Amino acid sequence: MTRKLIAILRGLTPADAQGVGQALVDAGITMIEVPLNSPQPLASIATLQARFGRLARIGAGTVLDVAQVHEVAATGATLIVSPNCDPAVIRASKTAGLTSYPGVMTPTEAFAAVAAGADALKLFPGELIGPVGLRAMRAVLPPDLPLYAVGGVTAQNMAEWRRAGAAGFGIGSALYRPGDSAATVAEKARQIVAAWEASA
Repeated sequence: MTRKLIAILRGLTPADAQGVGQALVDAGITMIEVPLNSPQPLASIATLQARFGRLARIGAGTVLDVAQVHEVAATGATLIVSPNCDPAVIRASKTAGLTSYPGVMTPTEAFAAVAAGADALKLFPGELIGPVGLRAMRAVLPPDLPLYAVGGVTAQNMAEWRRAGAAGFGIGSALYRPGDSAATVAEKARQIVAAWEASA
């Protein structure tokens, strides 16, 4: 089964994309996003897609408008992650054949995202809602709708989040900080994967 872990590589540069991507894939993390507020993000995404597109789902984060959806689609990447719920971005992603993971924090946003065709939801910022808030939202959301907690997730509390109904997680600085070497990312990735396995 694919681990439901999304590596958030904010600040990644094209020069580091291949090495960092290899470290993640080797560790067993096969969903990778490069936020669009990173340096030359489309170049990094294109590099990751060309090298790992058959092994991992590659995409962009911090996607805020329809034009950006089309730019990401042109790289061949398949994943669109947003910090917010914008039905136009969700619909454009689906029309382009991409997977849409919009950010939500309330039931109102969650149902709007579902109505627009979202494939999964990104609970963001997770630290503000917490597992208690997630459990309350899960009681009313479609049971088969995947919900990824992003923000406030650690190796120590993954099990609590999963018990509350999180299907997976987006992991940022706990996996990658700008300037981290591939070896550093490899070690962090192994720790995150171990925590995921232990939290089941």
